[in-house]
Amino acid sequence: MKRKGSSIIFVNDRKQVLLFLRDNKPDIPYPDTWDVPGGHVEEGERPEECIVREMREEIGVELKGFQLFSEIEFDDRIEYTFCKYENLDVGAIRLTEGQSLRWFTEDEVCRTVLAYGFNRVLENFFQSEFFKKIL
Repeated sequence: MKRKGSSIIFVNDRKQVLLFLRDNKPDIPYPDTWDVPGGHVEEGERPEECIVREMREEIGVELKGFQLFSEIEFDDRIEYTFCKYENLDVGAIRLTEGQSLRWFTEDEVCRTVLAYGFNRVLENFFQSEFFKKIL
């Protein structure tokens, strides 16, 4: 059985998505690479519970009012990606994992290789109705 992951696409009113720069440690997958916030679903945990826990642990955000965007089967996992419209102040967030947070435009995302195959997920997101509805 494949492992499961939960991730979340935060999008702001400037139509940017929030990414974080993974730690630059040689013993982790995709060191020093931009990634979508999220993590591994623990045994007995639902993907929705996982993303709430991960955001609390990693960026100190109590996540509410999010929705499932996609469920994609990758070679190594099943990824549940949620989305939420939120104007987070990255300067006020104290990261407990990763090097930094940054808002990216669609064009910037297209020019950046993301960890864990998230370019595919974000490409789908930028074509989605959720994204198109943002002012």
